[in-house]
This record gives sequence, C-alpha cells and structure tokens, in this order.
Amino acid sequence: MHDHHDRLTILMMGNPNVGKSALFNRLTGANAVVSNYPGTTVDVTKGYLRKDRHSYEIIDVPGAYSLEARDAAEEVAVRILDTHPDAVIMVVLDATRVERGLYLALEVIERGAPCILALNMMDVAQDKQIAVDAAEMQRVLGIPVVATTAISAEGVKHLADMIRKAQVADLSAIRSRLNGQEPDQGAVARCAGCGGGGCR
Repeated sequence: MHDHHDRLTILMMGNPNVGKSALFNRLTGANAVVSNYPGTTVDVTKGYLRKDRHSYEIIDVPGAYSLEARDAAEEVAVRILDTHPDAVIMVVLDATRVERGLYLALEVIERGAPCILALNMMDVAQDKQIAVDAAEMQRVLGIPVVATTAISAEGVKHLADMIRKAQVADLSAIRSRLNGQEPDQGAVARCAGCGGGGCR
C-alpha cells in the first residue's frame, strides 16, 4: 500500500487503559518526544519506527472512548485525527473488553482511513479465560487484526510488519458479514495478511 520511502504517520488510538502507551513504547523504543498539544495541557507522544525499508512516525493519541468529544483529551484526539488525513490509524483494543473498544474502532473506520487493529492485553484475556477470535474479527471488519501483549512484546513484531497492510474498511461489507452474509467477492480480494479488501 504505502510502498514508498516517505515517512508515513501512524496514529495510535484507543480507550484509556488499554496498554496503548506500552505498545507505543515497544514499537518506537526509547526515543519518544512528549509535548503538550498546542493550546492545551494534554500530553501527546511522538516516536519513530524503521521497519525494513519503511519509516513511520507514530503518534500516541490521547485515550478516547468516542470521537464525539466529551473532555479535553478526546477533543485533542479528534483534532489530531482531523489534521492527519493521510495517516494510518492503529486502533488498540483491550482484549478483555472488546465491545467497549469496538465503538471507537467503528467510528474511526467510518471516517474512511486505512486502519489496523491491535488486540492488546491478550495475556490478561487468557488469564481470565476470555476467548477472543482475532481471525474472525479480521474477517468481519475487513482490516488486519493482530493479537498483542505489550508487556511481553508478544505479537509486536507481527504488528509492525502488518502496518503496511492497513486497509480502508467497507462498512456495507461489515454490515453484510454481521448479518451472516458474505459481500460480493468481486469487490473484496482475499489475502491472508490484509483481512480482505486487497493489499495495496
């Protein structure tokens, strides 16, 4: 998809307390820069990832439950999203509370940005005997879904590899799958790594 040498911006978004910052640190290492978003006291962290011949600027967006902003952090999250129209959105979900995180994920998907989803805190989900089917979520959403555990770095390398396969999801296709129907296969090219929608 983004197969060029220009630096691509990745916005990491998710609810508060989903391990997003820990995952950010795993992806970017120790060279992050923390600053206040202009005109606010809300912290925004930026870092960089070099993967093969791809270079990424990664922004740890303040935690948000919704894009209908109800507090300063959510207002900043929406403003960052608005000012980076060409960014890839990495939505981070707590694997023990998938439903809560999916509300934000679907709002982001609805904006038409290329997305990838990280199912984080899989270790906690396993400890609580919560079964999360990443492959099924990928099939339904039509975007890459990667299971991760930031605290142990499990899945982080795979997540970094999959950034370039981020997809723009088709909301009508998602609705069809949720209703037990498969969308027109002519419009959805299958790929083991992209969750449907075709690699670019």
